[in-house]
Amino acid sequence: MKIEHIAIWVKDLEKTREFYQKYFGAVSNKKYHNPVKNFESYFLSFDSGSRLEIMTRPGIKENTSSYDSQQFGIVHLAFAVKTKENVNELTEVLRKDGYIIAGEPRTTGDGYYESAILDPENNIVEIVA
Repeated sequence: MKIEHIAIWVKDLEKTREFYQKYFGAVSNKKYHNPVKNFESYFLSFDSGSRLEIMTRPGIKENTSSYDSQQFGIVHLAFAVKTKENVNELTEVLRKDGYIIAGEPRTTGDGYYESAILDPENNIVEIVA
């Protein structure tokens, strides 16, 4: 078995798609639109074969989870890079481009070297080596 894809609701579909394409190498399919349900989505594919579905429609409730005060459910997405230097470099590019660095690069208790950033929708994204 493998995880085929994970889906997240977003407010700004285009901005979120561009973020994952620019910084994490995602390849997007053509936008799906269901006018009856007023639903739109993209599937973002990554080199590993994993996919992220980003979806939007009116009426989705605001998520009150944050990096410091989290709720039950999916907590973060983690993207693996090859080296600690890659973690540092991508973290600095994201910082320079105005994204919130929620966790500075560090070695964690479970052995990862990682940083944590917030995507355009304030989802926690870890960059790990």
